[in-house]
Amino acid sequence: MAARTQLLLASTLYGAATLAAAVDADLLGPADRRVLIVANTASVPETTPSLETTPGFERLRTRFDAVVSWNETISPFHPTGWSPRPDDTPLWERHLRLLWGLGTDEVTIVLESLQVNPAMAVAQMFPGAPLEVYADGLMSYGPTRSKLDPLIGTRIRRLLHLDLVPGLKPLLLTEFGVEPETVPGEVFAKVLAELADAAGLPDDAPEGAALLLGQYLSALGILTPEEEERLHMRMLRGAVRRGHRTVIFKPHPSAPARWLRLLEEEADRLGARLTVLDTPVLAEAVYQRLRPALVVACFSTALFTAQAFYGLPVARSGTEMLLERLTPYQNSNRVPVTIVDALLPDVDDEAAAPDAVDLNGLLAAVGYSMQPQILPDLRPAAERYLAAHLTPRTRRYFKRRRLTSLGLPGAVPSSLSFLPRNPTLRRMARRARAVKRRLTKKTAVPSS
Repeated sequence: MAARTQLLLASTLYGAATLAAAVDADLLGPADRRVLIVANTASVPETTPSLETTPGFERLRTRFDAVVSWNETISPFHPTGWSPRPDDTPLWERHLRLLWGLGTDEVTIVLESLQVNPAMAVAQMFPGAPLEVYADGLMSYGPTRSKLDPLIGTRIRRLLHLDLVPGLKPLLLTEFGVEPETVPGEVFAKVLAELADAAGLPDDAPEGAALLLGQYLSALGILTPEEEERLHMRMLRGAVRRGHRTVIFKPHPSAPARWLRLLEEEADRLGARLTVLDTPVLAEAVYQRLRPALVVACFSTALFTAQAFYGLPVARSGTEMLLERLTPYQNSNRVPVTIVDALLPDVDDEAAAPDAVDLNGLLAAVGYSMQPQILPDLRPAAERYLAAHLTPRTRRYFKRRRLTSLGLPGAVPSSLSFLPRNPTLRRMARRARAVKRRLTKKTAVPSS
């Protein structure tokens, strides 16, 4: 009988911790050998520390029989921009089996973010291997971001995810009938405690300290650097208004240094003491050691781990602006922003508790609006939710133009709801579009 080898891909310490928790909980099944593939997906990997060099990784390494670098394997190509040509796939599989000592082993692959490289590239190189996917935080509750090749999608056996929002079922990969399975929160918390022990953080923060989490959204093109700078200022002012005179800021590792100077100046003006925590550790390790009195972020998954695993008070900031700015509507960050906005209080409004929300209905409507071709079965649920729950508060989760293009309730004001169903108007609209297309073609023809 052939030996069984599991290949597990991780590009972040959070992902590696999730895999370690899955191993500890015996969710991955028996294996003769486990090989962790680490990928550095930073825009310039040569100038960014790789996962295996981060504090705490040595504690996780014990779960795996070997650790290999994907960047070294495919050098000089970049992990996010390269995948094998279809004709080269058999050659790559033979090469990797030799390079990693897999021989004729039966291979199972456990991946993150299957829709993109490097996960897609690894899956393509072993076309006969079953796939299991572990979820990337709050994004697991949203739809698959792009249509997967059935030759890939039908190989997926399970989706492993953390139960960050109890009662909410992930939409990710449901188009292939993939069932989600929860990684036990108590096991994940034990893994995080190991990372906290290795992080070298002080045991306690000053009593009443607030923790602000930076996400570097301008690098994703969601906000401009100036807008993100103002967002951090807003987080700081909100925390101080809530009575927190000691504030800890954990910036994104790639964030510009000038943001820190501006925050320090604003903290001095507000009469607060600001401490910058630039140690490259997970936010959850900070929770474990420092036990902050409040955690503030925009739409980070870490807000929900703070609440679910550590019982810490949390608040959001800037989500309403992001719901407006995210483009296209299918942007995969839309679901995390929606969940945070719908469930968590705004740091600027301490007294106002979030309104009760039908979260499953809301996510079905948002998920269908994002990916109607991938999740067509969600249309009836989307129509029911929009017909019954579209209010000034919930309208921020939908774009009128998007609802119009999909023919969903809320596309036009209720007093004009008869218009999309009027055959005469529909016929006139079709004629107008046809005329516009003809005119466009004429103007596009170059003159002789």
